[in-house]
Amino acid sequence: MESGKRSTLALLPLFLSFLFYFDFSKKLPSSDCSLLPHNHYWIASKYIVTPNGTVSGAVEIKEGRIISVVAEENWHVNSWFTTVVNYGESVVMPGFIDVHAHLDDPGRSEWEGFPSGTKAAAAGGVTTLVDMPLNSAPSTVSEETLKLKVQAAEGRVYVDVGFWGGLVPENAENASSLERLLNAGVLGLKSFMVPSGINDFPMTTASHIKEALPTLARYKRPLLVHAEVLLDLDGKVELEDGVENARSYSTYLKTRPASMEEAAINQLITLSKDTRAGGSAEGAHLHIVHLSDARTSLNLIKEAKQRGDSLTVETCPHYLAFAAEDIPDGDTRFKCAPPIRDAANKEKLWNALLDGDIDMLSSDHSPSVPEMKLLDEGDFLKAWGGISSLQFVLPATWTHGRKYGITFEQLASWWSEKPAKLAGLTTKGAIAVGNQADIVVWEPDMEFDLDNDYPVHIKHPSISAYMGSRLSGKVLATFVRGNLVYKEGNHASQACALPILHR
Repeated sequence: MESGKRSTLALLPLFLSFLFYFDFSKKLPSSDCSLLPHNHYWIASKYIVTPNGTVSGAVEIKEGRIISVVAEENWHVNSWFTTVVNYGESVVMPGFIDVHAHLDDPGRSEWEGFPSGTKAAAAGGVTTLVDMPLNSAPSTVSEETLKLKVQAAEGRVYVDVGFWGGLVPENAENASSLERLLNAGVLGLKSFMVPSGINDFPMTTASHIKEALPTLARYKRPLLVHAEVLLDLDGKVELEDGVENARSYSTYLKTRPASMEEAAINQLITLSKDTRAGGSAEGAHLHIVHLSDARTSLNLIKEAKQRGDSLTVETCPHYLAFAAEDIPDGDTRFKCAPPIRDAANKEKLWNALLDGDIDMLSSDHSPSVPEMKLLDEGDFLKAWGGISSLQFVLPATWTHGRKYGITFEQLASWWSEKPAKLAGLTTKGAIAVGNQADIVVWEPDMEFDLDNDYPVHIKHPSISAYMGSRLSGKVLATFVRGNLVYKEGNHASQACALPILHR
């Protein structure tokens, strides 16, 4: 009898090892998609940002979904085999959703590309981005070109990527073509009211937008608009007489006055009235991208919203971080359209964001190859316009927003909740039960210098206006659908995030 007991006891460690292996093996991801080898685990922190406020507790994640949120400081679990990742006093919040990024793939991946762009996104706490339809080749303006975009993304993205389709004259005037593009899965449409600089993405007029709105209303998808129009300016910049200096930022600023935004928005709000309840385009939604004019243009938007128009507006961190007066001569890294305006305007943008008149933020990450930025020549009139920023939006927003007393909850609203609503991403944008486990963990007080030694993942760091900055708010970890895709400088070995199509 004693011998039998001894035999049983001798086998007990082996039995427990088998149980541990069986339980552990069930939790292992099926590939190298994650730096955390578990499919069921908890994330704990004293600062978890939820729709009900910031709580101390833990988030339970299983098979890529959030299955419980425990808002108790002294929470505990009663299982030998539970994995807990405790982040202490670091902030745990919903991953950022960037609804305005140009990744230039396929066709111009030398500008950025899905692998480098989504690695940069992950390193910056962005768990989902929506790719713009232009700067790739071809532009995404048809069912066929969307398929090329999706194929280019498959197996090459470290964060989830959705797609806007392009509204151009050809499909605006052809409802069946537009319907095929929407049926193929774009999350909405984007149009330019000025020349885009891309040959196969021509500008649309207000009449084109009016034609498209009933179709968008039926599909309940948004139209994003670059709201500037060309004007016959009395004070048009003339360089022939040598009076103006193309290396001076003020020269470029004169070519894109705030009146260009104001005129475009005036046209748009004559159309947005149709999106009201009972209007001919009820169900459609207009979204104004990268607002830079915080004066008359913003007032027009506020009035339209108050009337009940279905209208939202975004601005970008570079309009909140930089001011025209501080941009050095020849530093074309700062060129974008609409342009960065004066310091007083920047202050008004911050106030509008804090008051809720500006709904959300986006990066408008718009890179190119360094040669197109003309960094050596410093010609603001000829250089490519676009701010390369995707990796830096969280720390840039936090660094410049702290002086205004911004909160974690406001960050989550501007960068997660409202962008998710705009793009129709119903299982993203909040740390809530049932949602995908898209999470960023970051340290608000950790400062760092964006210098040559800092690990930057955008393809061409030299063209970013943020290089040389000292920022606070360092991203420690990024989870996409429960996979730990980024951790303190390292990425998962495989790109396992997914293209997102509207279904």
